[in-house]
Amino acid sequence: MIDSQEKALNQGVEEVKLPEEATSNATSTGDKAEVKAETAETAAENLNEPAETQPKNEIENLAAKVYSSKKEILERLKAIVDSDENPVKAEIDHLKTAFYKLHFADREAQQKAYLETGGDPEKYQVLPDEDEESFKAEMTIIKEKRQKAFLALEEEKQENLKKKEAIIEKIKGMATTPEEANKNFPELKALQQEWKEIKTIPAEKANELWRNYQLYVEQFYDLLNLNREAREYDFKKNLEKKTKLCEAAEKLADEEDIISAFHQLQELHQEYRETGPVAKDLREQVWTRFKAASTVINKRHQQHFEALRSREEENLTKKTALCEKVEELAKQENKSAADWEKRTKEIIGIQQEWKGIGFAPQKMNVKIFERFRAACDEFFSRKGEFFKEMKAQFAENTEKKKALVEKAQALTNSTEWKATSDKLIALQKEWKTIGMVPKKIGDQLWNDFLAACNHFFEARNAVHADSHNEERENLSKKNEIIAQLKELAESAKEGVQEKVQQLTDQYNKIGHVPYKEKDKLYKDYHEVLDKLYKDLHISAARKRVDNFRNNLKKVADRGADALDNERGKLMRRFEQLKQEINTYENNLGFLNISSKKGNSLIDDMNRRIQKLKDDMEEVKQKIKAIDAENK
Repeated sequence: MIDSQEKALNQGVEEVKLPEEATSNATSTGDKAEVKAETAETAAENLNEPAETQPKNEIENLAAKVYSSKKEILERLKAIVDSDENPVKAEIDHLKTAFYKLHFADREAQQKAYLETGGDPEKYQVLPDEDEESFKAEMTIIKEKRQKAFLALEEEKQENLKKKEAIIEKIKGMATTPEEANKNFPELKALQQEWKEIKTIPAEKANELWRNYQLYVEQFYDLLNLNREAREYDFKKNLEKKTKLCEAAEKLADEEDIISAFHQLQELHQEYRETGPVAKDLREQVWTRFKAASTVINKRHQQHFEALRSREEENLTKKTALCEKVEELAKQENKSAADWEKRTKEIIGIQQEWKGIGFAPQKMNVKIFERFRAACDEFFSRKGEFFKEMKAQFAENTEKKKALVEKAQALTNSTEWKATSDKLIALQKEWKTIGMVPKKIGDQLWNDFLAACNHFFEARNAVHADSHNEERENLSKKNEIIAQLKELAESAKEGVQEKVQQLTDQYNKIGHVPYKEKDKLYKDYHEVLDKLYKDLHISAARKRVDNFRNNLKKVADRGADALDNERGKLMRRFEQLKQEINTYENNLGFLNISSKKGNSLIDDMNRRIQKLKDDMEEVKQKIKAIDAENK
């Protein structure tokens, strides 16, 4: 039914104008109004379809039947192919829509089930469907069958046209022989019955043929000098029938289904045409009543399709927006499987939204769907390529990790503790650089690798248990020396420098400590040493500057040149220290960039730089002392 509505939209809905009975009166008064009617015959012609032979209710039931499986649809198609009946377009369209609705639902369910059972998304392929191939084959036969029926109908229309033209010629001849009117009346009734039994004719000839037929029938009745009672009885029966047709047309205004009402009106219109004339003084009145009732249905019918067209335009706008969304999603870069899955959920959500939107205008419905499907296909094609590449990368990473597992297992029973430890640590670092692998096999590989490493390190630790105890004792001794150095740093007693030297000698003679404590111990030790050396250096520097000032008078006694010579030496020393500081700072910068570990070396260099800066400050104070003496 929807398809017939769409075709009516494409052709344009014309108001049904029924022919006036009193054609002779209209002609005599100069009324040349052209009759435009869309009867059951012309409707079939306009649609380029064979006239349906089944009752309308039966056709509507067939077009609204609910099918629960593709098998049921195929059985119905085969029944249509094997039968002699003409395929009904409304039913064929309904079968097509129902089949593909089930077909796409099955395909989505298969894909969903595949993914839920852990299937690889890029591995999934849509397989050919035997039911779809069978459906297409049956539809091809039906199409050929409908085409043959259409050609046969066209041939039948031409034959019917000739028959009706022959009837008109006979009635025309009887209408021009008044003296034979009474005698010809039974023949006229037979010709009218024959006219009714002849159905479809070419649409372009319908109006003209009907006008000629009605004209000569009415002329015959006007000339008929029949028994008045019989004539009046015939007029009365025709009036009763046309009055009932008017009432039926008026009741259609209450029909909720405007499409059904419109088709019923066409049937009433055909019946009205086939009913004989009424008395002259009533013809205009009856026609006006029937025309008024028809106008109400025609306006509702037109408004219905205008509203339908408006909804279809809205649907087109909505579907265009969804196409743009999918196209934008299809263009976005997805760097991980999580990104792809997120976008996939968005695409599926948009597809569900698409299903909830009705048809777009017929001219754009297929195009907009093809655009939407192309955008979806592009996305899922790119997704398939991504997972294909990821699978290849997984395979490569798996082989690399298997090789590392084999290497680690080969070292499991080694007793070369230091060399093997270094090798296993190197293998562990290399393991971290290898990308991801499938979780199931990845967990197994990791467990095997970890087991091999643990086996070796546990054996090594068991062998070195005694050395670990010694390392803990060394840690305790070094912490005690650090505590003594901290006390010296806070006391500032005489002879501190000698005591510091003794403690540092003792510290250096103590062996290794536990590896985990090494960095912290190193930091504590050098922090207290830095403080002690800084305090000692500053104190010594002050004494040297004071002694230098005291000796300047002796130098001055040797003459002004002696002070200048001394100042020149100090300036050269100042520049030398400055250059050395710059060199160390540059080297330190390179070391920071290129070395991730090397804190001890960096700390040593920082201490040297600080000592040079302190020396440079001492030289600077001596230069100031000479300058003050020269004043």
